[in-house]
Amino acid sequence: MIPNGIEPSQITRILFQDFSPWMLALFYVYAIGAIFAFCWGVYVQVRKYRSGRNGARLSWANLGRRLADTAKVIASHRTLRRRDAAAGRLHAFIFYGFTLLFIGTATITLQEDILGPLVGLNFWHGYFYLLFKLAMTIAGTGFICGLAYMMWRRGWLRPPKLDYTRPDRTPQDADFSRERYRMEDWAFLWTLLLIGITGFLLSGARMVWLQGDPAVWDTRWWAPVGASIAAGLKAVGFTSAGAGALRMGLWWVHGVLALTFIALIPYTKAKHIFTAATSWLLRDSDAARRLPLGDLDADRIGYRELGDVASRYLVQADACTKCGRCHEACPARAAGYPLSPRDVVLTLREQANAHLGEVLPKPRAAGCATPLIGLASGEIRPETLWSCRQCGACTEICPVGVEHVPLINMLRRTLVDEGEMDPALQRTLGAVNKTGNCFNESRRKRPNWTKDLPFKIKDARKEPVDVLWFVGDYASFDPRNQKVSRAFARILHAAGIDFGILYEGETTAGNDVRRVGEEGLFQQLAEGNIATLEGCAFARIVTTDPHSFNTLKNEYPDLGGAYTVSHASAFLKELIEEGRIAPARKLDFTVTYHDPCHLGRLNKGYDAPREVLAATGVKLVELGKSRDNSFCCGGGGGRVWVPDPPGTTKAGEIRAREAAEISGLDALVVNCPKCMTMLEDAVKTTGNERNFRVLELTELLAEALEPAEPVALAAPAAVV
Repeated sequence: MIPNGIEPSQITRILFQDFSPWMLALFYVYAIGAIFAFCWGVYVQVRKYRSGRNGARLSWANLGRRLADTAKVIASHRTLRRRDAAAGRLHAFIFYGFTLLFIGTATITLQEDILGPLVGLNFWHGYFYLLFKLAMTIAGTGFICGLAYMMWRRGWLRPPKLDYTRPDRTPQDADFSRERYRMEDWAFLWTLLLIGITGFLLSGARMVWLQGDPAVWDTRWWAPVGASIAAGLKAVGFTSAGAGALRMGLWWVHGVLALTFIALIPYTKAKHIFTAATSWLLRDSDAARRLPLGDLDADRIGYRELGDVASRYLVQADACTKCGRCHEACPARAAGYPLSPRDVVLTLREQANAHLGEVLPKPRAAGCATPLIGLASGEIRPETLWSCRQCGACTEICPVGVEHVPLINMLRRTLVDEGEMDPALQRTLGAVNKTGNCFNESRRKRPNWTKDLPFKIKDARKEPVDVLWFVGDYASFDPRNQKVSRAFARILHAAGIDFGILYEGETTAGNDVRRVGEEGLFQQLAEGNIATLEGCAFARIVTTDPHSFNTLKNEYPDLGGAYTVSHASAFLKELIEEGRIAPARKLDFTVTYHDPCHLGRLNKGYDAPREVLAATGVKLVELGKSRDNSFCCGGGGGRVWVPDPPGTTKAGEIRAREAAEISGLDALVVNCPKCMTMLEDAVKTTGNERNFRVLELTELLAEALEPAEPVALAAPAAVV
């Protein structure tokens, strides 16, 4: 409350109290210079982004929804709280504290430099000013607490994801060290912390300086932190005159720090204040599951040079805060491969800054011919790109919307175009081109797995069906996965489903071909399958392969093939709910479930498989990394076709060991042919073959559908 005898108009703060004219002139010159430096930096950055190509399917038709989603993400901090709740909450303290302090500073500027001088409007007094002081105290306290936690986290907790050691470089490489980034992080934190601390010290010094003014001293507890500092200053002997001198020094230190920070925002890590929001606004929510369609008539369909890169990726490179969440989530890095998604993005940033301008703009032509991939310093190594599984773990967890998956894929397309790939991969792509499958088998052998069935599956090319089952390569040719295919066929037959397959008319859907970077072959395969499908009559497509599911559902529409596509697990759930199939018994198993990347993370297919499991009666124990945090089996992105180099661990072995930690586990349940191949092998190589089995979800359901063996009853005793 305002003490008796004090007029509300007296309760205010004169911003430049006791300043001489030359001090005012110096301040405004420095302030204008800081604003000019900020605006120049924004111009340079925007010019850099505009040097990129228009890219990758950005529609402004839904701008309103994008803006609303971006605002929700920023306000809630939900992407920052995921898998690191403490860092997310304390970052919110910094964000909201900084925002409120900025609004407070803008309010002062509005009063002192615009409304007051121009229209004589003065609102910065009385209760408004007291509430303003209290709000600034709360904001400043949260701001400093958040910064202190981040400093403690970096300096003492030191989570591995904040280690900038590069897995794709050795200490002998000229670009091995990223110490500059570490120094920038600390400079950023210390600058903000000093701005906050000097603001509170300035408040306390001002109170002691003006302690004889009741309008200041008697209302000091509206700013409790400043009032506490004032009490401390008086306790150590500061007089009004001494506090006045301290106040003047602190005023300049605080003002120069704040203005310098503003000036440096476009040139430092601080730019993420703007680029993070812009990155989220521009992001493609389908980035991981739907790769950019390549123009096969263009000179190149991948990213060979800096001038090829889409503008959105240049923005995203600057939005990266080096938080390390993608680094931590990457299964390739965990397995010892020379890949950190963060390093790929930072290398792109460094190239863009060096050749397109970070402080001074450079001619666009200078950036166009800069190679992105190579063995020279500052270039992205080919083995780094080939390490990627295209699993989407990095894109999923990035709090600022960086699209690592399509960026890496566009770089891979250049490697494929130049023939720079593992010989095994080259042979497989040749086989796909020749036979339409990655097993290099005759097309006539594709339906051979159906011969052991007691019924004939319809040929969807010759007669209409309700359900067209797109089988896929592994489910057609791999002996272990053929068992799953026969189990699924028997379930559909028992449920009375009118279904058929394409027989030898089917070729691989092309998901892994595309994710390897062979865009031309992918489009050839897709167009061939679409032509075949156009000659068939069906209501929906079902597939047991998540890779085929993702491509048929999300990528074929770009080439004119839009269909209703379901994964087998979702279809089985429907059949159970409709009562068309019903488990005959409950399985007394303890199982865990491995979420396939292409079904789970890319297409959010988490619940249907678990509901099917629940119907079988098994006890489900979740893996530590499940759902959107599932750990890739290691077979995605074409890696199933390429041998692991020495010095690396199979990603599947990491997953198998994680499953082995579950006490009493009977089965690791998979839901993807490639996961079956990779994890069954991993269970053997880790020595867990006798501890638990690898079962496909369909197999488990088929077992539950079979009635238990009848128990033989003893003959009744004779009646005497």
